[in-house]
Amino acid sequence: MLNARRRTYFTATLGLCALLPSLALAQNAPSDVAEAPEAPPPTEAAETGAKNVVVPPELIESPPLDYPLAAVAYESEGTVGIRLTVNKDGSVSDPEVIQSANPILDAAALKASLLLKFKPAVINGEVKAARIALPFEYRLPKPEAQSSPTDAEATLGNLTGQLWIRGTDIPLSGAKVKIEDEAGNQLELLSDAEGRFAFNDLTPGSYQVRSNVEGYLPLTQQESVSAGTETALVYRLSPRSDAIEVVVEGERPPREVTRRTIERREIQRIPGTSGDALRSIQSLPGVARPPGLAGLLIVRGSAPGDTQTFIDGSNVPLIYHFGGLSSVVPTEMLERIDFYPGNFSVQYGRGRGGIVDVGIRAPNTDCYGKGGAPLDKKGCYHGMAQVDLIDGRLMLSGPIPGADDWSFAAAGRRSWLDAWLKPVLEQAGTSVTSAPVYYDYQLVVERNKGPNDRLSFRFFGSSDRFESIITTPSATDPGFGGDLSLGTSFYRGQVYYKKKLTSEATFTGMLAAGKQVLDFKLGGSLDFQIESFPIEMRSELSYKLHPTVTVNTGLDFEITPFDVFVRAPPPTRPGEPSQGPLATQTPRESQAKGTSFRPAWYGDLEWQPSRRLRVVPGLRIDYARDTELADFSPRANFRYSLVEPEDGFWFGQPLKTVLKGGIGKFAQPPEFQETDEVFGTPGLQSNDSIHYSLGFEQGITEQIEWGVEGFYKDFYNSVARTPNEQGVFTYQNDGSGDVIGMESLLKYKPDEKFFGWVAYTLSRSRRRDCPTCDTRLFQYDQTHNVIILGSYRLGGGWELGARFRIVSGPLVTPTAQPPALPGIFSGDAGSYIAVQGEPFSQRLPLFHQMDLRLDKRWQFDWWQLSAYLDVQNVYNNAAYEALSYNYDFSQQAYQTGLPILPSIGIRGEF
Repeated sequence: MLNARRRTYFTATLGLCALLPSLALAQNAPSDVAEAPEAPPPTEAAETGAKNVVVPPELIESPPLDYPLAAVAYESEGTVGIRLTVNKDGSVSDPEVIQSANPILDAAALKASLLLKFKPAVINGEVKAARIALPFEYRLPKPEAQSSPTDAEATLGNLTGQLWIRGTDIPLSGAKVKIEDEAGNQLELLSDAEGRFAFNDLTPGSYQVRSNVEGYLPLTQQESVSAGTETALVYRLSPRSDAIEVVVEGERPPREVTRRTIERREIQRIPGTSGDALRSIQSLPGVARPPGLAGLLIVRGSAPGDTQTFIDGSNVPLIYHFGGLSSVVPTEMLERIDFYPGNFSVQYGRGRGGIVDVGIRAPNTDCYGKGGAPLDKKGCYHGMAQVDLIDGRLMLSGPIPGADDWSFAAAGRRSWLDAWLKPVLEQAGTSVTSAPVYYDYQLVVERNKGPNDRLSFRFFGSSDRFESIITTPSATDPGFGGDLSLGTSFYRGQVYYKKKLTSEATFTGMLAAGKQVLDFKLGGSLDFQIESFPIEMRSELSYKLHPTVTVNTGLDFEITPFDVFVRAPPPTRPGEPSQGPLATQTPRESQAKGTSFRPAWYGDLEWQPSRRLRVVPGLRIDYARDTELADFSPRANFRYSLVEPEDGFWFGQPLKTVLKGGIGKFAQPPEFQETDEVFGTPGLQSNDSIHYSLGFEQGITEQIEWGVEGFYKDFYNSVARTPNEQGVFTYQNDGSGDVIGMESLLKYKPDEKFFGWVAYTLSRSRRRDCPTCDTRLFQYDQTHNVIILGSYRLGGGWELGARFRIVSGPLVTPTAQPPALPGIFSGDAGSYIAVQGEPFSQRLPLFHQMDLRLDKRWQFDWWQLSAYLDVQNVYNNAAYEALSYNYDFSQQAYQTGLPILPSIGIRGEF
């Protein structure tokens, strides 16, 4: 049986929770059981003329709460949350467990709840049944020989607090509050009707306080408890103002090295991105600026093809639409974005650049009250429509009628570029059949029983198309003319499943199948038609062997039937001399059908031998049937907390200092065309590299944090084209190279008014095609990349933000300089052939650009409207992107990028 002190605490808590109208009552419930939102405040009721008198249930009889003897042998204790119905006669029925401690205590709490007696609820003078939630706290009975209360008060302490909704005078009741001590022991309870909670008789030390309430931003705070004192706290939780939450992470712990997080507010307000979550990656350290309108990801000095993109583990051929103006998955459909710039875990392979893995969110069925306040129920529908000068999009989500736990989400987007850009180009004198156009679509049907049991069926896809007629061929290459068309598209059907099998084991699986197409034509000289039908399967089992050890094992299979037709001259690799005008080159043709099979197995060990140190060793084995070779990739990383918040080392402030590092081998199979019998060289091996990284994370203030990371990549066994004994260029694994660099991120975390950061990347990327060849700068090398951005809330729904970038200019290969001739006349083509200088030996002038964004938001009773102006390149800087030449290459000029590009958008959602 509980001692008197525990019983008194339980009875008091029970009485306070019975006063919780937000969990219990609703004046407009369709049945006799009240389940809707709480009554509006008196001032609001007076303004609307509503009569709403609410008298909540009152506890009048509470028998003693006996501790179950069966739980004593297991030394079980904890808090059981019970939701029950208080009937019109004050009796209790339909109890259910909403917060479990263990089966023995759950059963005892269910039995005890049926013995309670209440004075029933009264709404507008009418007796009503009501649903309420109550905590039943069980603590192990203490032996009589324990120390006296005086001794306990001298050696133990209390931790109490109160939760409020930020920006209001409303307490947050019925919220789960959890504390965890340094040994990992946890206690949990629910806040009462006034938002209060109390953890008594705690051992002095540091405790992590957490509260993760649906509809609110999560709370995590480190607090200290001293002997003989009570630590009293007040926390204010911010409601989620939007229906989404997207996290962009760099190498996510505990299985990777560093973590970078962009919160939802930051993603939607970063200037120059039009609120696109995936485009926000381009503002992080380690990501280079892509050339011109190319929608490429250049990560830590690697080629764009070295970075892979996934949607919940399914590899997709592109992540950005044409020109990089928008991503292939809209922000509204995203749950997370994991960005790994290097030293990623053994979950991923077949790449030696970076990884972007996008997660599709579960359909939103949360319910919101007047003014967007979150309600304690589900089953509501949500919709969104947005239009700007670039594209338009629609989304609808909600529950599936008649199907418990099942919900859906559907979204679609189409660009407007063809509607206004084509007339502009025609008026300028160009002959255009259609301007660039893109669209994407997503459909999700999901059964979601919580984070530990999720089954999801998805269908998503994307398409980009561009067509034109080049009526005036280039003077330097007459063969470059005629019909020009470019199309890329893909779709996937996907099944995603995640299940917590036991308290120690979790299974995650994914199966996807679909189609992707690349189609490029230029006159009769160039023709690429590539169709593939990828089938992908991923599964992972995580098992906690010990409180300090977790084992992760998985498989990653790709099976891809393909059909390829190519008509083109042999490709020119970076650093090779030009083969002359297209008109003089003899095209080759190749048509092939087959099936690619690339299975992989991996495993790693999350080991935390101490509170400060975490080490993750792992191994991945990849096999490629097209090369008939296996790649073994061992990897390891660590994180060590030199100073933790509870140490108070930095002038007594709770600021962290973390040292981190990693090393690993990464292998990338050769491209299929590189092993083709016509265009390539059969028998090639994988491209190999080793990644090294070392850095630290330092808190400066509670709002400002600073991180620095140095990295080095050693590329070897790389596929490169070199001349053989006959002087013919063939592919060999003789290439090598390296990247050395440093990333720095000084970040001001979002508060109620401001967020911003300064990111700087310093790097040097070099390549060499053979052991005796000269080392040259890689074509995507950017020595300096500085990004400064910030956004400030002006009040009244207005927010203003700016982003400034200054980046080293792109590298180009110039023509030969005097006294050498820059061009030689070709009689066969009737034009000049450029005489190339040193590959990528000239850097264009510095790139710099300012982007601005202005937002205005209106919140109505049941929906919201927002408008924005996003202006890229506000001072219209003519950025130099490439070199262009006259007919004989004797004169050169700069090709410039996009001028000022404004985008005005409007968005409505409910």
